[in-house]
Amino acid sequence: MTASKPASPSVAAQQRELLGRLPFSDTRDFDDATRGLIARREPGAVTGQDGETVWDNDTYDFLDGDAPDTVNPSLWRQSRLNAIAGLFEVVEGIYQVRGLDLSNTTFVEGDEGVVVIDTLLSAETGAAALALYREHRGERPIKAVVYTHSHADHFGGVKGFVTQEEVDAGAVKIFAPEGFVEHAVSENVYAGTAMNRRAAYMYGAVLARGPHGQVGAGLGQTISTGTVTLIPPTDEITTTGHEATVDGVRMVFQMAPETEAPSEMLIYLPDFKALCTAEDATHNFHNILTLRGAVVRDPHVWSKYLTETIDLFGGDAEVVFASHHWPTWGNERVVEFLTNQRDLYAYVHDQTLRLLNKGLTGSEIAEELTLPPVLENAWNARGYYGSLNHNVKAIYQRYLGWFDGNPANLWQHTPVERAKRYLALAGGADKVVDAARTAFEAGDYRWAAEILGHAVFAEPGHAEASALLADTYEQLGYGAENGTWRNFYLSGATELREGNFGTPTETTSADMIGQLSPELFFAAIALQVDGPRAWDERLSIDVVLTDTGERYRLRLANGVLTHSSAPQSGDADATVTAPGRALPAIMVGGLDPEKLAEAGIEISGDEGALRRLAAVLDPGDPDFAIVTP
Repeated sequence: MTASKPASPSVAAQQRELLGRLPFSDTRDFDDATRGLIARREPGAVTGQDGETVWDNDTYDFLDGDAPDTVNPSLWRQSRLNAIAGLFEVVEGIYQVRGLDLSNTTFVEGDEGVVVIDTLLSAETGAAALALYREHRGERPIKAVVYTHSHADHFGGVKGFVTQEEVDAGAVKIFAPEGFVEHAVSENVYAGTAMNRRAAYMYGAVLARGPHGQVGAGLGQTISTGTVTLIPPTDEITTTGHEATVDGVRMVFQMAPETEAPSEMLIYLPDFKALCTAEDATHNFHNILTLRGAVVRDPHVWSKYLTETIDLFGGDAEVVFASHHWPTWGNERVVEFLTNQRDLYAYVHDQTLRLLNKGLTGSEIAEELTLPPVLENAWNARGYYGSLNHNVKAIYQRYLGWFDGNPANLWQHTPVERAKRYLALAGGADKVVDAARTAFEAGDYRWAAEILGHAVFAEPGHAEASALLADTYEQLGYGAENGTWRNFYLSGATELREGNFGTPTETTSADMIGQLSPELFFAAIALQVDGPRAWDERLSIDVVLTDTGERYRLRLANGVLTHSSAPQSGDADATVTAPGRALPAIMVGGLDPEKLAEAGIEISGDEGALRRLAAVLDPGDPDFAIVTP
């Protein structure tokens, strides 16, 4: 492994300036993050069935004392808070396990058992959290699980808590917001390969933990690498104000779709005067568009729902807790916290639109827009996960798309072709490296990164350009307050120095694929069709589901695989007969008739039609290049 460089004088000066500007003397968050600690898990590591470590919070033990020059002091503070792990009492009867994954899990005690709110990302970390709770609170049976929203770190650990059999038997209810399954599955399957590859950068999955490496991701420390599971909900919540009682635990739900997740809800527990804000109010500025990729979120709607939250529950709530970070106690502080969060999303949305309508582009608005002093100095509004800079660009993208209106940017060359022309203009790669080194030494890392990026794309074998670009990314990472920016920069430096590390964490699990509806399944297959290779192919396949009686006609023509459940005229080239639960075997088996037969899937007609369809499928590449062509 190539040795990391120290922080440059310009980065060290930037860190000192931030130390003098932000209210580091305010230590209330540290009081809140340690309040109610019952016990820590010793040791912090969690292993899977194969003995591999899937989580180890102990690797963050270095987060002590003052920030070194190689870490932004504000991010260092946030990471120290996120690394405080263990079982905590929120109020009597509500307990959280924090620091066992990117997210939290919460236990609400009822008459005999317990209601679990969110289940972490992996079954292994979920089971470890449950064991820690039961070690100190007893063997209470789980009566219900609540998924607050459709992101995997809030449902993926469910089989560490309960089994499908317990749910099928009616012993455990599972609550989720309307549209949960469709959004949970589609996000992780449709663009799952690309998202997971980029998530490896975003969370610093392969980076060494330490002052020169990964120190956290802002929203939490990182993601676990265990088994992602899913049990579909038994009860779907559709309306704000809906109340459910399980084992004596009263829950009042507030719908908040199209906010942090397309399917999301908040929960008020009136008997505890406790509000769970899911992921809509946390101790940082969240993402309008996450760097791993997602559908752009709606900050206008987000702020409106937080206004509704304040109106509905702000008069009574004595504690607010979320699926990440630590709680806030006391009605006055609860309302202040929710108000700051609401105003943050509203202000950035409204000001971006104001400047957008004056003709500024997304990048120009991102450089010009600043927060009002109250929000600028509120720790819970700092950009540790979603930065002000990239969230402004996301809002611009939501309203106006990728094109900034300048015809010069309408039809640009690809990155490699553009890079070749820039190098020719500059007089070759060596000239670019010389200019970049001058910029680097002057502390202008943004410009050094831009021109070196062209050098590396035009001449991937230019060792000096790659080495200097790695050093440049490193300095940009050291200065970043946003945890995911730091991880992206340092991951880029790592791949430039050591090669492609691929996708170490996979969320598209067998459980996830198993929940694909027929329509989602057919769409997932269609996304793999290599259009040009399939231009001249014409075929049709009927799929008959024996458990539901549904019948679909798949048609491949013009490089497009379509499906319809309407009655069709004429016979298909082939017919696949199977129970709906067996459909995933078609994806796993690669449409090979022999493998499908082993899975109990019957094929009649022309088996060659399936082979012809399989021949034009082109699955995603989990090792695609990011920092090199």
